[in-house]
Amino acid sequence: MTNYFTFSLRDCNIIHKKKAKMSEKNRVYIFDTTMRDGEQSPGASMSLEEKIQISRVFDELGVDIIEAGFPIASPGDFEAVTEVSKILKNSIPAGLSRHTKKDIDACYEALKSAKRFRIHTFISTSPLHMKHKLNKSPEDVIESIKEHVTYARKFTDDVEWSCEDGTRTNMDFMCKTVELAIKCGAKTINIPDTVGYSVPSEFKKIIETLINKVPNIDKAILSTHCHNDLGLAVANSLAGVTAGARQIECTINGIGERAGNAALEEIVMAMKTRNDLMPFKTGINTKLLSKASKVVSNATGFPVQFNKAIVGKNAFAHESGIHQDGMLKNRNTYEIMTPESVGVKQTSLVMGKHSGRHAFKDKLTDLGYKDLTDDVVQTAFGKFKILADKKKHVYDEDIAALVDDSLIKEDNVIILKSLKVFAGTGEPQKADMTLEVYGEIKNASEIGDGPVDAIFKCIKKLYPHDVNLQLYQVHAVTEGTDAQATVSVRIEENGKTTVGQAADTDTLVASANAYLNALNKMIIKRKKTAPDGYQKQKTQQQNKMKGI
Repeated sequence: MTNYFTFSLRDCNIIHKKKAKMSEKNRVYIFDTTMRDGEQSPGASMSLEEKIQISRVFDELGVDIIEAGFPIASPGDFEAVTEVSKILKNSIPAGLSRHTKKDIDACYEALKSAKRFRIHTFISTSPLHMKHKLNKSPEDVIESIKEHVTYARKFTDDVEWSCEDGTRTNMDFMCKTVELAIKCGAKTINIPDTVGYSVPSEFKKIIETLINKVPNIDKAILSTHCHNDLGLAVANSLAGVTAGARQIECTINGIGERAGNAALEEIVMAMKTRNDLMPFKTGINTKLLSKASKVVSNATGFPVQFNKAIVGKNAFAHESGIHQDGMLKNRNTYEIMTPESVGVKQTSLVMGKHSGRHAFKDKLTDLGYKDLTDDVVQTAFGKFKILADKKKHVYDEDIAALVDDSLIKEDNVIILKSLKVFAGTGEPQKADMTLEVYGEIKNASEIGDGPVDAIFKCIKKLYPHDVNLQLYQVHAVTEGTDAQATVSVRIEENGKTTVGQAADTDTLVASANAYLNALNKMIIKRKKTAPDGYQKQKTQQQNKMKGI
């Protein structure tokens, strides 16, 4: 009896260990580079506050490694990596470095306050890059790997090495460099498809070759980093995983250089939905994917395309009568995943002008806005009541836009008090505007080349400034002629960029508020980058407007 019982326990332990080993074998780590590679997308610059907000969401989302920036690139990137590394509770912060000791030192200094951190260092290995970008021979690259991976390893045992332009690298040379990088202490080996050149069958073969030919490959995790120039970033990443890679580098909404990176939400849901063919798991809480997508979109000012997989507005929308009939009978007829699984409500609850504050707050909770302050709720509710008087139906998307608009941190330097616009045929377009500037009420009238131009001229007259308008974008939040418009504005001053957003049923009012929001952010940036001279600048500005 005793022997039987002892054997059973031992047997159970063996089975448990086998399952644990199998489970770990199929674990895919998610390395998010939204705030580094994603920010390299033209116009996607993010403020420190926005990066901190994104980091908190990613930490909650279950991202394994968060690449917060390129510390040596700028003081802003260094600060972002430093501050993000301090607040993460679960995710591992990472910084990028080239093969220079100065870069690696900057990574360490930015990351050192974190309990755990990763230094991610890279060098080009393709013949094209070595010759024309680096002006180095293959032997030079080999020596550089020896020197700099070894140097990075002195600061942390979590070193990742990348062979930039890996998919255009000679395979024998890649095997040699990977073996060396692991020997020097790299625990993660990343294979970038830097220019999105590869196709799934080719990328799979690259990973398989590394596994079969590199003798010490078992001492490191293979990673993918795929760009979307041919629209194959997600497909290539998944091909790499099926071949044996166990880390995927990606971004929310697929933002990044040129055509972007592999989209995190698509990768995660592809593995979850087709687990029969891809029996892998991640640590991602998929119910937060929609939230993460919105936070990144708001920070960058890049709207998510309607037909974007997983997080697009139309991802779970059905208009065809045939589709609707099928959905009513069985939702699986036209949905391969539930909207709830990615944090999207299947249907929109229609709210109107008779809805009270309590119902409005309950709706906010349902939409995922659980921790809003009373001031934010009250501001959003006031905007909701005004909107409800203008529209027959207020949809979930309308309410989300109101809340996002209310969450925008406004400095009390410039506030729109009133706006009248005269437009049409035969007459010049004119704007009459009243602003509160440093607490003083100012009025202006300007004629412009269109009503928006007239509005922006009024703002410049009332608050003289010199910035470059890089982006002006309008999109409807919901359908219909009474739909809210969300306006995104991006301005640039001395290399610094800010993005402003605003929503209103009046596109011109939204335009004015979006520009002012971007301008207020720029004033805050001036203060942060030049604290000693800010007060003097502010006083001079006030005196200028008073005619002193």
